[in-house]
Amino acid sequence: MIKSFSATDIGKKRQLNQDFVYTSDEPVGNLPNVYIVADGMGGHNAGDYASKCTVETVVREIRGCFEKSPIRILSKAIRVANDQIRQRAREDRSLYGMGTTIVAAACLGKYLQVANVGDSRLYIVGDEIRQITRDHSLVEEMVRMGGLGREEARNHPDKNIITRAIGARDTIEIDFFHEELKSGDIVLMCSDGLTNMLEDEEIKSILQGEGAMEEKVKRLIGAANENGGKDNITVILVDAFAKEG
Repeated sequence: MIKSFSATDIGKKRQLNQDFVYTSDEPVGNLPNVYIVADGMGGHNAGDYASKCTVETVVREIRGCFEKSPIRILSKAIRVANDQIRQRAREDRSLYGMGTTIVAAACLGKYLQVANVGDSRLYIVGDEIRQITRDHSLVEEMVRMGGLGREEARNHPDKNIITRAIGARDTIEIDFFHEELKSGDIVLMCSDGLTNMLEDEEIKSILQGEGAMEEKVKRLIGAANENGGKDNITVILVDAFAKEG
């Protein structure tokens, strides 16, 4: 049995929540379940429009897709959403320059299929915490090239500059990951409002602690807010091997 819980929070500094979250433990089209986090960017209203429109378009496209391959289903849906955001930005000047990250996942038995654009993240947390997605950000590129240490990257002034986003270009490059899940693993999906406020080890400690999934989501958001809450915070937890009851 699969079980999930999600929440989104405006944080302590922002006037608007530009994150958007979607979860379905039930089938959506040919996928057995779907989980999505999107973190929008742009001027007033544009960021929240971008994330909401992207997620709603992706879900609609998944629902109507006849493909059987999870990668093809997610790829087609995300590409249609990118076209939609580009089109809306051309039609409405107030939406010009908008964009959004997206991280989407589906549990296929004991396997996890992930699609990612931007710097929202997916982790698998069991005995260890593993970041599965790779951030599409300027700072992450600097780390990969060896020009910046992991610790310096956490507080770098250009940390919020992302190199890939839905709506940024006419063509979109999507990363895909296929991971095996073990009993006891929890899938964590989140916007950077969580990971910029909490170290991976702090996240792991909360997830390995006592309490139901709902409590852990609230604890993660609470801890991010206690550490400054500088951005919107969105969290999804998924247990692919949840027990009945």
